[in-house]
Amino acid sequence: MNDLPIYLDCNATTPIDPLVALAMQPWLGKHFGNPSSSHPYGKEAKAAVETARAEVAALIGGRPRDMIFCGSATEANNLAIFGVARALRGNRRHLVTSAIEHPSVMQPMRWLEAEGWELTVLPVDGTGRVRMEATAQAIRRDTALVSVMLANNETGAMQPVSEIAALAHVHGALMHVDAAQAAGKIPIDVHDLGTDLLTLAGHKFHAPKGVGALYVRAGTPILPIMAGANHERGLRPGTENVPHIVALGTAARLAQERLVREATRLHALRDALHERLVIAIPGLLLNGHPTERLPNTLNLSFPGVAGWQLLAATPEIAASTGSACHAGGQTVSDVLAAMSVSREQALGALRLSLGRFTTEAEINGAANALINAWRDLTSTAGR
Repeated sequence: MNDLPIYLDCNATTPIDPLVALAMQPWLGKHFGNPSSSHPYGKEAKAAVETARAEVAALIGGRPRDMIFCGSATEANNLAIFGVARALRGNRRHLVTSAIEHPSVMQPMRWLEAEGWELTVLPVDGTGRVRMEATAQAIRRDTALVSVMLANNETGAMQPVSEIAALAHVHGALMHVDAAQAAGKIPIDVHDLGTDLLTLAGHKFHAPKGVGALYVRAGTPILPIMAGANHERGLRPGTENVPHIVALGTAARLAQERLVREATRLHALRDALHERLVIAIPGLLLNGHPTERLPNTLNLSFPGVAGWQLLAATPEIAASTGSACHAGGQTVSDVLAAMSVSREQALGALRLSLGRFTTEAEINGAANALINAWRDLTSTAGR
């Protein structure tokens, strides 16, 4: 009997798809070669890495040779930001990002600001989307890089990245997109987005943790941020993690094959959960854009209770009060604060994020548990 809670925290991490685990297994044992070796063991590993590179590139409409494998999305974001800054530091000294970025984007930006770069942080509206009028005013002739995520990890709000990229390119700036939360959930085409760099995270679409990738459009000025051998076009030294790279490629192929069908299914399940909760809980509020958001993400503020209290009262559910990287305290989410959400509303927030293995029965069970717990908490508070 499985007594684990219903897992609704797929924006934090996803379970490894069994097909992905099966694909990587041989590369943990018999096929152990170093891709840089010239003998058959090495050639076999090299071929596996290149197959995965093509599979990952296909997920985002890019070319295989433009994909750089990294150890995580955090590393890919750091490579994109610091690598471009190193390449352009003599010419342009202005950076632009948004107020809702993941720490792996915001912290490198702040580090560069402390080193003398000028940084503009774009505001977002009440739905969590970047304000385009502020963007148009922010990007200028000395802007080196604009970095805006494709979809927010807490609210799922999707950003107008293609419009922002067009503005960046008019001024000669480069565009970086953190697509860690979006890849595998919505269609992505780097050419349609107009981005020069784009970040992926394997564990967000059913690959293992510890592997990611950075798309770098050909001709983009970028330098490595680590010293070593000439792996990954000289941008990421270190022997390639073949098992995890194979897993990432398989996960990308499966996501691409199932993208439309799975997005439709998750959208329906998410909305069914939302409808159940809205009917039963007066004053329930949605955080994020009503339509322009990821199909799997539901960020709600429950009236009269704190999010952590509600989670503690529903051991049947594994979810989050916000980004997993910010969990653990009664502090207002930076994302919700940037959206000018009231403190009470922000503290009552709960993020419910679905995945490939979420079922209708689990959604019904989660709805019942949340409704019952909320009623118990609010009735007790009212005594």
